[in-house]
Amino acid sequence: MTAQDAPTTAARTAVITGASSGIGAATARQLAAAGFQVVVTARRKDRVEALAAELTAAGHRATAYPLDITDRAAVDAFAASLDRCDVLVNNAGGALGADPVATGDPEDWRRMYETNVIGTLHITQALLPALTAGGDGTVVVLSSTAGHGTYEGGAGYVAAKHAEHVLAETLRLEIVGTPVRVIEVAPGLVKTEEFATTRFRGDTEKAARVYAGVAEPLTADDVADTVTWAVTRPSHVNIDLLVVRPRAQASNTKLHREQ
Repeated sequence: MTAQDAPTTAARTAVITGASSGIGAATARQLAAAGFQVVVTARRKDRVEALAAELTAAGHRATAYPLDITDRAAVDAFAASLDRCDVLVNNAGGALGADPVATGDPEDWRRMYETNVIGTLHITQALLPALTAGGDGTVVVLSSTAGHGTYEGGAGYVAAKHAEHVLAETLRLEIVGTPVRVIEVAPGLVKTEEFATTRFRGDTEKAARVYAGVAEPLTADDVADTVTWAVTRPSHVNIDLLVVRPRAQASNTKLHREQ
């Protein structure tokens, strides 16, 4: 299939994982507005059903499917339920803790790896046949700048995101020549309603300190806009890696904070 023969977004389905809040929900809204039929998945049934209802009420095509991507049997059942899949946005993930290597909880590391890496592997494997069969598929991996640099107190999350980056990079090598492209979007400092709070186990004061003095961190909409732009490039154009940070952030360890 050539770029000219590729179906319009009106005939295409995008699956978004981790769509119950933050970047996932924002991406679902923007892809729906771009004309995709969106399938929103996450563990929180009430959240994804409310999002699908919101989008449907706005005149978009949306369905909800509660899903834990660490459960392979559930992922396979989900894949079998779809008529087609043209875009997969691997957004589900997250961070737990900010402990040094010497005292980090191995269970936190395990949970982060299971969600960020194995979960991404599960659903990508399950949907790759459909993405290929459609003749113009796109796999998006929402990694992080943590997957491209290190910082103190972040080793568990950094290790998981490095692995997710390598998964995307290796998949791109392995499926070159097929009608599926692999896009990695690596956000820097993004302020969402849950990410930092979850990382610090509900400690809102610690979460707030992550963004203290930063006038304009990225928003979920900023990242969703980036994903939507990358996905809607002509079929022959692949955005291998797009790093997006707020202007105040020069690296994982260099952040301008106003006094």
